[in-house]
Amino acid sequence: MASTTTQTGKIPATVITGFLGAGKTTMIRNLLTNAGGRRIALIINEFGDLGVDGEVLKGCGAEACTEDDIIELTNGCICCTVADDFIPTMTRLLERENRPDHIIIETSGLALPQPLVAAFNWPDIRTQVTVDGVVTVVDSAAVAAGRFADDHDKVDAARAEDDNLDHESPIEELFEDQLTAADLIVLNKTDLIDADGVAAVRAEVASRTHRKPAMIEAQNGEVAAAVLLGLGVGTEGDIANRKSHHEIEHEAGEEHDHDEFDSFIVELGPIADPNAFVARLKDVIAAHDVLRLKGFADVPGKPMRLLIQGVGQRIDQYFDRPWAAGETRSTRLVVIGLHDMDEAAVRAAIAAAV
Repeated sequence: MASTTTQTGKIPATVITGFLGAGKTTMIRNLLTNAGGRRIALIINEFGDLGVDGEVLKGCGAEACTEDDIIELTNGCICCTVADDFIPTMTRLLERENRPDHIIIETSGLALPQPLVAAFNWPDIRTQVTVDGVVTVVDSAAVAAGRFADDHDKVDAARAEDDNLDHESPIEELFEDQLTAADLIVLNKTDLIDADGVAAVRAEVASRTHRKPAMIEAQNGEVAAAVLLGLGVGTEGDIANRKSHHEIEHEAGEEHDHDEFDSFIVELGPIADPNAFVARLKDVIAAHDVLRLKGFADVPGKPMRLLIQGVGQRIDQYFDRPWAAGETRSTRLVVIGLHDMDEAAVRAAIAAAV
């Protein structure tokens, strides 16, 4: 069995971050099926109570990472609960008789990676684990469409009237924070845009961070394990150079919270026509500016569960695994959006889409 244990004897950990729908889970699934004999432990932090990413990864059947090696933290913001959730989880993992060769942590698409990386300096952890690197996954098609940028002409006009205007939206700030933390940036979904679009995305991403980490292109989250693992950075020792907007605000005495984003679960009955349902969901997303929609659906007459994952106007659907014996067939979707999203209206619109 190949091992990635560092020369210092510490277990390497890779933090994989990126905004909602960037393709983190798909990339990890590909990685687990091509792990080169490494025993991998996976910690997943999701926003919302329905552990969709964990369910997807548990169904991949990779020998490198069994269900027992997958740990889910569904509190939504690992950066705010490092002491309460993450550190005890790491401690239990390190106390196992069969310790992993490598640890992979998938952060929520709304989480700040900086406080998580800083937690590796915790006394009981720093002697046993090191951050091999932070990998930030970028949805190239979303960047090309301007989803992470304000209308700068409009902002400049507003600034002329108010010099104190904060031009950055919560989405834009978080996008920059995740790039600032990176040791490697993966421009995913480049197959959805042309060569000029890819060049424009490269320039846009590079302009969003003063650091200049390596940047690679990918399609469908397909990146070799040799590229993602073994970076050997020891990022926890450089975290002071990667401060997020919120950390800077902390230093200025401002309070940090994640009230900019909300999530809720919609439970529905069976979906008789999934194609029509997905088409109507696109209209719901467009009308209510939903950031992310993901979950599972019960399709009558089908022995398998339908996975639904949407970001922007792109919604993927496929049957991921059979319903387990004794498992209640149901349709449950997590909806994530900004805090001013009209939950009642979104719930009603999704219910009407069935």
